[in-house]
Amino acid sequence: MSDHGPDGGLRNTLYRKSTRSGRRMTAARRILYRMAVPLAIATIRGWWLACRVVRVEGAHHLDEALARDSSLIPCYWHQHQLYCGKLLLEQRSRGLTVGWLVSPSVDGELGAMMVRRIGAAVIRGSSTHTGARALRDYYHALVKENVSPVITPDGPRGPRFKFKPGAILLAQMSGRPMLPMAYAASRAWLVKWDKFVIPFPLSRIAIAIGPPRFVPRVTDPAGLERLQGEMELELKRLYGVARAALMQNPA
Repeated sequence: MSDHGPDGGLRNTLYRKSTRSGRRMTAARRILYRMAVPLAIATIRGWWLACRVVRVEGAHHLDEALARDSSLIPCYWHQHQLYCGKLLLEQRSRGLTVGWLVSPSVDGELGAMMVRRIGAAVIRGSSTHTGARALRDYYHALVKENVSPVITPDGPRGPRFKFKPGAILLAQMSGRPMLPMAYAASRAWLVKWDKFVIPFPLSRIAIAIGPPRFVPRVTDPAGLERLQGEMELELKRLYGVARAALMQNPA
């Protein structure tokens, strides 16, 4: 049900036929997007260069997961996208291909163009409006394409810091592990509406990675709910680990 677009991005054929938006990709909009993408990427990369990653705690957990299989399910809070995503992109030389879910709407094409430009895979779908289809496409990318789809379990719409079940169901279906992650910055802005973390320039960054978490194929609803709580606590714990690592690396 998925195919490769002309630029190599994963693209679901159903999403190309219809989206929830009535907008169309006009020539003017495409030109505008092509102008905006390099500027947006330059801004992100400039921010990456302006801050220093002083510590990665639990890097051996990533090594362990990659040694077992070429794809996995990175999980971190939506608010921690900036530097957890950066670390994953840096694993490309080790055979890790990261993927992000991007809205199938015309508006989402801007995000898709950015994701492709930084060397990641695009999975077109909406966790809000096409959840079951998105899960199916996540599975196809993960198992058939060896793409590691990032899942932010609280999503951009929240509720914040609540671990929704999508990553757990995907791990159960695929047999691939979830890899929990978090990061902390010595100084940062928190975006008002979703608390997205944007480090101040020259900040120190610490990243924490937890043990890979596999989900048995046979897991009852109570077990899945229990896993949600455990993963929620794990992401909160990893944030504490990252904060502690900054205290140990004050310079």
